Amino acid sequence: MEIRQPIHSAHAKTLDTAGLREQFLVGTVFVEGEISLTYSHIDRIIFGGVVPTQAPLALAAGKELGVDFFLQRRELGLINLGQAGKVTVDGEVHDIAHREALYIGMGAQHVTFESVDATAPAQFYVNSTPAHHTYPTRKVTLEEAEQVTLGNQENGNVRTINKYIVPSVLPTCQLTMGLTQLHPGSLWNTMPCHTHERRMEVYLYFDMTADNVVFHYMGEPTETRHIVIRDKQAVISPSWSIHSGVGTAAYSFIWSMCGENQTFDDMDHVAMTDIR
Repeated sequence: MEIRQPIHSAHAKTLDTAGLREQFLVGTVFVEGEISLTYSHIDRIIFGGVVPTQAPLALAAGKELGVDFFLQRRELGLINLGQAGKVTVDGEVHDIAHREALYIGMGAQHVTFESVDATAPAQFYVNSTPAHHTYPTRKVTLEEAEQVTLGNQENGNVRTINKYIVPSVLPTCQLTMGLTQLHPGSLWNTMPCHTHERRMEVYLYFDMTADNVVFHYMGEPTETRHIVIRDKQAVISPSWSIHSGVGTAAYSFIWSMCGENQTFDDMDHVAMTDIR
């Protein structure tokens, strides 16, 4: 498990391209046959990829957590970006197809991941946050997610937001998670942009070809920076930072948040006249 320390906004202003990528970009999320996790000290979120191939993979707690089992004091959400898979939670098997989600409540002791076909593996993108209460484990299909379409063609930002793990769908302690898909011909997400001091966020960009990239914009609204993102790479967004992107072609991304509240619309909007 890789550890990422918090970083002050004043420090971030001094970083060059390599420094920004080192602090905020996770370039490799999915590794075949492995569980690959990053632990950010910003709100203690853990995120990463699980790609089971020949054998099931078990979620284990290491020294980084200091507990007896991974979800002793945590909850976890996942979305499958690969082929059909199974997640077993304390003996109960959950079949998770492409773009289906699973929420696992605090206290689950034994969690294993496997692919139905090792040659066409599942790719579970997981997010875990500290928890204080046990809520039921539940699968959420794409059809069960709360869906909203925003934007317009004139501004190149037509997108459908699929809210899988949000209070209107199921209860959690603090984790929220969803998948946004840009429509063909649209390139921008989250612009006009915003911050939310009450929550941090992680983006995982995907549905990109090798020839396409996303320019992810971050930083304080009057001191913006950018990071070039490629397919299935993740970026950490502190609460003081905007988080917006424009691609060379349409793409999708998974967003996950944790912090003081779960109010999706609690945003500090930035006027287009103020952004620098």
